[in-house]
Amino acid sequence: MKPQGGIAEHTSLAAWGGFCVWALLGTAAAFALLTLGTLAVLPILLGVWFATTLPPLRRSWFGVLTGVGVTLLYVAYVQRHGPGTTCWHTATAAGCDEYLNPLPWLVAGAALVVIGFIAQARRMRVRS
Repeated sequence: MKPQGGIAEHTSLAAWGGFCVWALLGTAAAFALLTLGTLAVLPILLGVWFATTLPPLRRSWFGVLTGVGVTLLYVAYVQRHGPGTTCWHTATAAGCDEYLNPLPWLVAGAALVVIGFIAQARRMRVRS
C-alpha cells in the first residue's frame, strides 16, 4: 500500500510557498527603505497588512527575515571593494568611489537568511 502523505506534503508546500511570499515582501521592504526611506513606510505597512490577513501566509512570517537578509547580502556585494576610497580609470574617464565596509552587511545578511530558514523549518517540524 502507498502511504497517505498528500495532506502533509500539501501543507509543507503551502508553508514554503508562504515563506517565499514573505521573503519577497521582506526583500522589497528592505530595499524600499534603503532607497526611498520614510516614503516606503506606507506601502510596506499595506503589504504586511495584506499578508497577515491570509492565514496560510501568517504562519510563514519568518520569510521576512530571509528577505531582509538577502537585501543585506546585496548591499555587501555592492560594497565589496571597500572599505575606503577606490580610484579607477579607463581610456576615456577616471574617478574615485567611496565604499563602506562590506563585512557587517555580509555577517548580518547571512545571519538573517540562516535564522529565517531555520526558524521556518523548526516551525514546520513542530506543526507536523
